This record gives sequence, structure tokens and C-alpha cells, in this order.
Amino acid sequence: MSEYVRVPAHEIPTRLGELNGDWHIVRGHELEREIRFPDFASALAFTNAAGAIAEEMNHHPDILVGWGKVRFTIWTHAIGGLSEHDFALAKKIDALTRPSS
Repeated sequence: MSEYVRVPAHEIPTRLGELNGDWHIVRGHELEREIRFPDFASALAFTNAAGAIAEEMNHHPDILVGWGKVRFTIWTHAIGGLSEHDFALAKKIDALTRPSS
């Protein structure tokens, strides 16, 4: 039994349009975005900030960290697809990339 509800396929383009334009769908059921940084330390600091949010949400993406880049892959394993939680986490990651006002 899962608390996650799959986002219907016909709604995914609309939900994707609400995110930063760098997000895309891979393998038909995963959200993915790669973010570039000037160095490894910046990429790692961003990863730690995003990881804290994921932990708070109890929703954990796959994260690949390399020199000057971080790639997030998000999907709900329990349902084998995309849920509201995936899009909510992606929005929070997007918010980390926006400068403070």
C-alpha cells in the first residue's frame, strides 16, 4: 500500500511546465535536471542544501555530484512513476537556484 498517487500521464507536461525549463522526463517516468557550478565545493554545498530538503520531505532523489555539476533524478519508486511529491521536491530544488530577494 502506497501513500503516493501517480500523476496521470496527460498531466505531466503541465506539471513539467511549472518547473525550471532544465527539467526533463527520462525513461518515461523520471524527472531529471543537471545544474552547473563553478567548482566542486559549490556543487557539494548545493547538494547538501537539497539533501536537507529531501530529508525534511522524506523523499529522496538520486543525486550525482561531479566537478561543477549536480544531477538530480526524481521519481517515486513505490509507484514506479511520478507523484505529486516528485514535482514538489523539484520545485524546492528550483527555489534553491533562485537568488534571494
